[in-house]
Parts: sequence; structure tokens; C-alpha cells
Amino acid sequence: MVSITSARIAQIEARRDELQASMARGDLPSDQFVQLSKDYAEIEPVAVAAGEVRRLRAELEVLRGLADDEASDAEMREMAAEELEEIKAKLPAAERDLALRLLPRDAADERSAMLEIRAGTGGDEAALFAGDLFRMYQRYAEDRGWRVELISASAADMGGYKEVVAGVTGAGVFARLKFESGVHRVQRVPVTESGGRIHTSAATVAVLPEAEEVDVQIDEAKDLRIDVYRSSGPGGQSVNTTDSAVRITHIPSGLVVIQQDEKSQHKNKAKALKVLRTRLYEIERERLASARAGARKSMVGSGDRSERIRTYNFPQGRVTDHRINLTLHRLSEILEGPGLDELISALIAEDEAERLAQLDG
Repeated sequence: MVSITSARIAQIEARRDELQASMARGDLPSDQFVQLSKDYAEIEPVAVAAGEVRRLRAELEVLRGLADDEASDAEMREMAAEELEEIKAKLPAAERDLALRLLPRDAADERSAMLEIRAGTGGDEAALFAGDLFRMYQRYAEDRGWRVELISASAADMGGYKEVVAGVTGAGVFARLKFESGVHRVQRVPVTESGGRIHTSAATVAVLPEAEEVDVQIDEAKDLRIDVYRSSGPGGQSVNTTDSAVRITHIPSGLVVIQQDEKSQHKNKAKALKVLRTRLYEIERERLASARAGARKSMVGSGDRSERIRTYNFPQGRVTDHRINLTLHRLSEILEGPGLDELISALIAEDEAERLAQLDG
């Protein structure tokens, strides 16, 4: 466990008090007050955790003195010894909580996210599974009070999706969903299988933190080639008779984004730019992360979309996350959405433990 010194604790509490005093001044410009408020909101829970550690350590020293004081009566020493054991039991958890709060934070954790799911190997069954995964994340989001907005979808003939992209809006979305990126595998008997044989199919999930305009600077005149054309459709009354589909090519990177789900060219362009900014932001995040981490990758945080991360086995009613060797025999509950939270919490806990171990090492 990383040991937090008393000097560091005093520094944290002093910074909190300094920010509090600064905000109490009545002559601050509004933009400065807003920044101070953000800084205070970040440090306040850390300072509270630091204060708890300081308090427990102080009590520990007092109780040790009382328990070892031979001049005191036996009953007093016995009571002090009992309380001492209680404090000894509480202190490690408080120190761990403080250490976790002091870990370097992913700046994107509090952001909304873009969820992309693509059918992989398995044909129609993979598309159906992609649809199952999308519904699972929709229900999980609804249970947490997040909003899901469909950005684009390519439906498969037998149901499900060849590809589906959605925005998930809410506080801390990326922090909860970022470990979902990777290859999800399903083992079950397809509805089209007459012989009852179990097939294995897969879908790829990508979770990207949503970018803001200030994160990615794009010169539309120089960096983008924008083509408009008529949306493809199933025919009949659904055919789009105007050039509303938009294809945006980001010339420096070669990234191409196509958006045609909306009837309005303006709306399609806005959605395509949102997707483009998010993907460019993720490329830059990955570049910076690689530069910082070198060859060392986190077990659950690599975000490698080629990595098989989880298997959903229908005949046995189980879900296994291969990164942390966790198997839960509650497949239906997990696919319903809320049951997914136990898996996500376990992944976050494993990531925190590994990062604490790296600091300690």
C-alpha cells in the first residue's frame, strides 16, 4: 500500500482551505470564480479523505500511549487497547481510499462517450449479438439515468446490426464504460440452426470519450473534404430524394465518416463532425498514453479492440471476463443491463489495484 505522509496530508488540506478563502472574496471575476470552484470541487473529497486519515492516525497514537501507560488503571488500559484494535482495522481502508483519490485521473473519465458496436465473425448471428449488446448498454444507461442517442445504424437482414453508433450522455459515462472496448464473444444455438449445434460469433465494441470543439482543432477549409449525395434506402416512400447524405474526409489523417440517417443535410453534417472529432480525440489520447506508458500496458485498460475480452455462454448461462478471470452465472440479468454493473465495478477495482501496485513498486 502506498503510504501518504503527514506532510502530504497537510498540503492537501492547506490547498483546500486556500481555495475556500479565495472563493470567499467578493471581488473575483466570474471566470476566475468558476475555475476556483472547479478546483475546489476536485480537491474537497480528497481533503475529506486526507482529514479522516489524519484523524485516525492521531487517535492511534493517543490510544497506543494509553494502552501502554502502566501508570493507568487496568480497566482504562483495556478500554484503550480495544479502541486501538478498532482504529487499526479502520486505518488501512481510509489510507487506501486516500491513495485511490490521489491516483492520476483520466481527464476523460467524467465525459460522455460514443459507443460503437460492429458485428464480427458469425454472419447473421453476429449481427443479432451486436443488437443484444446494444440493448444491454441501452438498458444499463437508462438504469443510471444516462441518455442514449442513436447516431447511425446499419441494420442486418435477419435482425440486429451490422454496425451501430450511439452517443451516451451523462456524468462519468466514459469512466464506467471504457473497459467495455474489445471483442465480445457469444456461444449459443442460433435460431437458424436446425441441428441444435452451438455456434461461436463475435462483435467488437469501442467506447470513445466524447470530444469537445476545443479538444480538436479542425480547419474545415483546409482539413476537410465534404461530399454530399443521395442517401441509400429500401425504396418506395422511404427513399431520400435529396442530397442529404454527408461523407467527410479528414485529409491530414485519412479518416472518413459517413452520415445519412437524418433527412437534413445540416443534421448529418453535424453528426458526422461529432463522430470525426471524437475519433481524432481518441487517436491523440492513445498517442499520449503510449508515450507515457511505453511498453507497459494495464491489464484491463489497454482498450485493444482486437483483444477478446468477454464470453457470453448461453447454454451454461454464464458470462466470463477473461481479463480478470471473473465468471458470473447470471447471463440473462447481465444482458438486461443493470446486472452489468458488477462486471464493470470489478474491472474498475482491478484497474485501481494495479495502478496502486505500480505506484508502490
